[in-house]
Amino acid sequence: MGTFLLYGATGFTGRLAVERAAALGMRPVLGGRSAWPLAGIARSVGLEHRVFAAGDPAPLDGVSLVLNAAGPFSQTAKPLVDACLRAKVHYADITGEVDVMEAAYARHGEAAAAGVMLLPGCGFDVVPSDCLALFLKERLPSATRLTLAFRANTRMSHGTAATLIERMHRPGLVRRRGELVEVPLGALSRSEPFPALSIPWGDLASAFWSTGIPDIECYTAAAGAERLGLALSRIRVLAPLVRAAVRAMATGPDEELRRTGRALVWGEVSDAEGRTSAARLETPEPYALTVEAMLAVARKVLAGDLRAGAQTPATAYGSGFVMELPGITRTELPGRGSAATTA
Repeated sequence: MGTFLLYGATGFTGRLAVERAAALGMRPVLGGRSAWPLAGIARSVGLEHRVFAAGDPAPLDGVSLVLNAAGPFSQTAKPLVDACLRAKVHYADITGEVDVMEAAYARHGEAAAAGVMLLPGCGFDVVPSDCLALFLKERLPSATRLTLAFRANTRMSHGTAATLIERMHRPGLVRRRGELVEVPLGALSRSEPFPALSIPWGDLASAFWSTGIPDIECYTAAAGAERLGLALSRIRVLAPLVRAAVRAMATGPDEELRRTGRALVWGEVSDAEGRTSAARLETPEPYALTVEAMLAVARKVLAGDLRAGAQTPATAYGSGFVMELPGITRTELPGRGSAATTA
């Protein structure tokens, strides 16, 4: 069956994944660039470790999959994907960065020819939303518009904060007629199913790859504090203060929040005739879900359950993949006289 290399094992999510993998009897090789922390973690669980930066020659001998948990993925994904394609090793990560996902999809032909699967976005970014998008497309094959929104109910980690800070000066994105279009960050807002602002979420790439729906918008729940922070970040002189505040708050969820927290993902599709289909997912806390999802992907790949080429969670494993994970509830919302159903 082989094993996999978990890169970024010293980061917040990486450490959680190491602990969970050990509890499940999985034995990944741990990878990262920080020698002493990595050695300590590996020693604590009795696992092999390999020290290297993402841009270094990657020691991939004996592994079937690289599972990348080291963000920002704009810095780590490409060199690791390059190494995986050369070595014919499968690649997955937990990014939600649109540019990183688009870059992976652009290499579909190269990956397919090498017999390699490239699967970005196998965490909370974007397993539940991607599977929900395909689920809705299957319910309404004529759909031409997709709207997704999520409420995370968590505290961001340092790695998530680093990605957010890296993108803070850049515009937002939507997809129109199949093309990514820049809009001011947070320029669009919704009041249903909860107050939310538009963000360049990974599904602008992944959901388009999964469903082919040409018009896509993504939103995150935003109360008064988040709206104020976004407004302040647009003022150049105040942006450094906002970045410092984001760093200070990036402690990640504690064990209690990871155990008890719940998140909500909502989606709706519509077609040119005005028909609609909507559904929502209630999930575990996002970091807890990310760990379960990324390790589920690892188990599937090691068992030979994969599709060569660039994939999304839903194209690789179907719209029902998210329902294989623990603690997920899916509710199809009523529309045009239909009743809600829950799975």
